[in-house]
Amino acid sequence: MDIFSNISLILDAKTLALILGSTITGVLIGALPGLSSGMAIALLLPFTIYLEPSQAIAAMAALYCGGTFGGSITAILINAPGAPPAAATAFDGFPMAQKGQAGKALGMAAVSSVVGGVISLMVLITFAPTLARIAYKFGPPEYFALAIFGLSMLASISSKSPVKNLIGGLIGLFVATIGVHLTTGISRFTFGVDELFEGISFVPVLIGLFAMSEILVQASKSELLLERIKFSAIKLPSISEFKSCGKSILRSSGIGTFIGILPAEGGTVSAMIGYNEARRWSKNKENFGKGEIEGVAAPESANNAATGGAMIPTLALGIPGSATTAVILGGFQIHGLRAGPYLFEQQPDLLYTIFYGMLLANFIFLIFGLMGAKIFSRISLIPRGYLWPSVFVFCLVGSYGLSQSMVDVYIMLISGVMGFFLRRYGFSPAPIIMGIVLGELVENSLAQSIIIFDQNIFMFFTRPICLLFFGLTFLSLFYRPIKNLIMKGMKDE
Repeated sequence: MDIFSNISLILDAKTLALILGSTITGVLIGALPGLSSGMAIALLLPFTIYLEPSQAIAAMAALYCGGTFGGSITAILINAPGAPPAAATAFDGFPMAQKGQAGKALGMAAVSSVVGGVISLMVLITFAPTLARIAYKFGPPEYFALAIFGLSMLASISSKSPVKNLIGGLIGLFVATIGVHLTTGISRFTFGVDELFEGISFVPVLIGLFAMSEILVQASKSELLLERIKFSAIKLPSISEFKSCGKSILRSSGIGTFIGILPAEGGTVSAMIGYNEARRWSKNKENFGKGEIEGVAAPESANNAATGGAMIPTLALGIPGSATTAVILGGFQIHGLRAGPYLFEQQPDLLYTIFYGMLLANFIFLIFGLMGAKIFSRISLIPRGYLWPSVFVFCLVGSYGLSQSMVDVYIMLISGVMGFFLRRYGFSPAPIIMGIVLGELVENSLAQSIIIFDQNIFMFFTRPICLLFFGLTFLSLFYRPIKNLIMKGMKDE
């Protein structure tokens, strides 16, 4: 397909207005802790009935892009990720804001988000049919191998102690086991609470570990006088800083696109892996977790690249690539459309509209993010007596709004208290989040794989994709020791 043809499809005034409005709405909703783009799209669905199918899908796709970027705003400014994919952005974004570099962090987040989004969209429109076939080959064994590769990064996912990182990961894995087991139907650690049968939702834990724990940390400190900085002092990143992050942005964009293609993976896992790989290959790895600008660029490019990647199995196979694309798939059904291979042959105009809508959305939030960076940055200057009670309200609303359950609110509060004490004793929330994200995938895919292999676990080594990820896991765990041994041997010679 020629990506430069049929651009007139989105030049209609109504379509442009819908894309503009959806993008800005997505950014604003994404910035609110606990309120995801998926939730926003779900609320938008009834109103799309009165739109043309192409306009409706384009509006939902634009909201998806805007919401993914929006989560970075509060992640950077107040350590409260607006959406799960922005959790990794908070690791270095918030320390930058504490050092008076909120403008730089927000500017880098906006630019790297656009680069990641545009690269993934180019892949979407160019290689969607081929990549969809690759994703289709992923079964439970391949997902297990991928999850193991992700878990191999626990020790280095933050700048804290590797031992404490592993303990945090184990805590996350334990949380992921709560609920009814997929294959046996046995209830575990539910204590008779019906709401826990389906497991603990990721979002309340995320809000608690990051936002609620930060409220408690701030409350434990004496009131500090905040110096009002000059408006001109809030600077955007320089050209040299953008260049220094170029390799990390491109690497993370590739990671995000690939992981986004895998059904049900999405931006959270890609952001975590993108962040870890940036730290692994960076010359300034000791600065990660302390306000390193690469630590903002990498996860933001990865999670936004995952948006385009997630659309590939959604459009080509009718298999949602993330929770949000599952809602978009519902939009297809409402308008009498069926996602699948035939779309590329029979309805190319619809694909072009989606592509151009998402592309335009990326440039809209780039302008919105860069122009608003200085204004957003001043949120950090709001007196704590006003700021943190407001954040607390958003935490309550975001936790309750997920499934209208008070149990989620209690989980958020408990997670916040736990996060407060864990942070006090040197534990990072990042490995816990990683353990929760990958724990369910590891357990379920392993159980399904054992059934498929008829209890013969050695069958894992007969599948090429599994061998690839096992090899990457080995390198992830033993790359540095092997490198040190080689360097020592060369010095001895």
